[in-house]
Amino acid sequence: MKTSRRAFLKATAAAIAAPAIVGAQDKAGNQPVVVGKGNFRYACHHGWGQLPPGLKWQTTHGVAVDSSGLIYITHRGTSRDAGDTIVTFDAKGKHVRSFGREYHGGGHGIDIRKEGTDEFIYLSNTSKQNVVKTTLKGEVVWTKALPKETGKYDGDQPKYSPTNVNFMPDGGFVIGDGYGSHFLHRYDKDAKWMHSWGGFGDAPGKMKTPHGHWLDERPGREPAIVVCDRANARLQYFGLDGKHLGFVAGLSFPADIDIRGEVMLVPDLHARISLFDKNNQLIDHLGHDPEWTRQALANNFAMRSNPDKWQAGRFVHPHDACFDHDGNIFVAEWVATGRITKLERLG
Repeated sequence: MKTSRRAFLKATAAAIAAPAIVGAQDKAGNQPVVVGKGNFRYACHHGWGQLPPGLKWQTTHGVAVDSSGLIYITHRGTSRDAGDTIVTFDAKGKHVRSFGREYHGGGHGIDIRKEGTDEFIYLSNTSKQNVVKTTLKGEVVWTKALPKETGKYDGDQPKYSPTNVNFMPDGGFVIGDGYGSHFLHRYDKDAKWMHSWGGFGDAPGKMKTPHGHWLDERPGREPAIVVCDRANARLQYFGLDGKHLGFVAGLSFPADIDIRGEVMLVPDLHARISLFDKNNQLIDHLGHDPEWTRQALANNFAMRSNPDKWQAGRFVHPHDACFDHDGNIFVAEWVATGRITKLERLG
């Protein structure tokens, strides 16, 4: 897989021009670098969020925003001194609360949905191979483990490791088995299994690491599920019944999806953040530069463990990203020390 990723990058890097970094830090380092163009320009605030004593980032992975504008970050943690798995901040980066020490090592995708008057977290826990639904303060509502009812996991050692959840118009949801057997599983509003589709492969309808996914119901589009078919270097569209609809090419290693208005946001583990319009035409690859990407991918992503080599306005390994209510973007990078970047919208 490592060879194919590099081959894909080499073939596409020459065809994709790097957008200019239109701002730069002053000599004192006080001015943030600006990335993007036109109406999509963002000031990069790396290292965002004030961690309290007793917490330190280790491999930040997921990010979500609730209806009040609080930002929720997950990190998997590599040692027990990492503290709680889910950390919440206000819009200014001040720590509000944290919880979930019991999810240490598995804090992966985090998604939030309002259901009636309450909001709930759906956490994909890769260490225990389950999805946990909790309140915004961490009280567990239910836990879903291996979905035996699907008939997709026979044998003594079934492979199941959910990575993200997306939400359906009927109140149900879809769980993506991104690190297991490459299926998507749809559930109804009562969390009862409905149907499954996918499986490993590169043919239409098959996937290799369906890592992140989202409901695309942008204006003028028929509601459909869009999936980061990560190791196939593409987005793949499905109807709500699981029927394959089509692809979006031009991706490198897409990790997750968020949508605001007509714009779709795709963090890419190959060192960039991609924005697409409602017709899935590329708006920009934020922070992209072919030479920097080559360095970030070199030696099996060794850059993730070398923060001294990181550059302002460049990404290393974006694992998740989402919009806030003002159109700013929060990026969680899968790097050893963890890193959260706020892309403050200027355009």
